Amino acid sequence: MIAQGYMFGANQGVILHLFDLPNNEGKVNGVAMELFDGAFENLKGIVASSDPAVAFKDVEYAILCGAKPRSKGMERKDLLSGNAKIFETQGKYFDQYAKKTCKTVVVGNPANTNALILSKNAPSINPRNFTALTRLDQNRAMSQISGRLGVENCKIKNITIWGNHSATQYPDLDNAFIQNHETNNFIGNVPVKSLVSDEKWIQGDFMKTVQQRGAAIIAARKLSSAASAASAACDHIRDWFLGTEEGTWVSMGVISKGEYGAPTDINFSFPCTCKNGEWKIVEGLNLSDFSKERIAITGKELVEEKTMALSGGK
Repeated sequence: MIAQGYMFGANQGVILHLFDLPNNEGKVNGVAMELFDGAFENLKGIVASSDPAVAFKDVEYAILCGAKPRSKGMERKDLLSGNAKIFETQGKYFDQYAKKTCKTVVVGNPANTNALILSKNAPSINPRNFTALTRLDQNRAMSQISGRLGVENCKIKNITIWGNHSATQYPDLDNAFIQNHETNNFIGNVPVKSLVSDEKWIQGDFMKTVQQRGAAIIAARKLSSAASAASAACDHIRDWFLGTEEGTWVSMGVISKGEYGAPTDINFSFPCTCKNGEWKIVEGLNLSDFSKERIAITGKELVEEKTMALSGGK
C-alpha cells in the first residue's frame, strides 16, 4: 500500500526501512524481494535489516506493527510488562538513530500504552510524534453505519473514537454526519443520529460490535486483523502527512494534556484535525453525560495500563 502511494500520495517517493528480529531476517528479505519485484513507481529504495543502527537510521515516519501477543493463560499485567520492555528498547532506537522529527504510529497492542512507553524512552523526540492507531476503530464504526444506512463509507464523517484501542473504547456518533446526503428533498450534511434514530442500538449493538471487532476477527481467522489494520495505518499517516478535509476530523491516539476530562500523560484517542504535518485536538465539543461516563471508563483503564507497564507489571 505504501509503495503504491496510498499513504503519502501518488507523487511522493519513499524508501522503505524493514526491521525485525534476527530470527525473522529471512522473511524480511523475502518481503523486500517481493517489493522489488513489484516495480512500484513510488518505491525508491529498500533497507532491510535486523540491525537497529541500520533500520532506524534517519527514518521520518514509522509504523510499528509488532508487539508481544497475549497467549493462553497470560494475565494482562504480564502482557503490559512484556510489551513495556520491547517498546523501551525500540524507544531508545528512535532516540539514537531516527530523525528528531520522526512521526510514529503504533499498531501493535496495547497500542496506546506502547506509544506512551516509546515516547518515555525517546526524550529527544517530541511526545506529540508518538501516536496510537485508533483509525481502525473509526473505520469499523463507519462500516457499521454504512451497512445500517446503506450509504457509502466515504460520505460518513466525524465519527469519534475516544480513549483506548480496547474493549473500553467509546465510538461516538454525536457529531457524525453524512456528507451531501439527500433526504426529504434536501441535500446537505445530515446528522447520523437523525437517520439511525435508535439510541438503544447505538449504545448497545453498535458500540459493542466496534469494541469487540478485533476479538471477533481473531475468533474467525485465528489471527489478528491484518489488511484492515494496514489500511487504517495508511489512512492515519496519510491524513497526518497531507491534512484532513476542511470541516472533518479523524481519530488518533495522541498524548493527553487533560482535554475533555481525559487523564493527563497517557496516549488517548481524541478527534483530531491535521494540517502541515501537525495534529490538533478538536476543541469545544459538547459532551453528553453518557459520553463523559464512557470517557472516564476508558481513561481509567489507560491509567491502570500505564501504572502496570511502568512498574514492570507489579
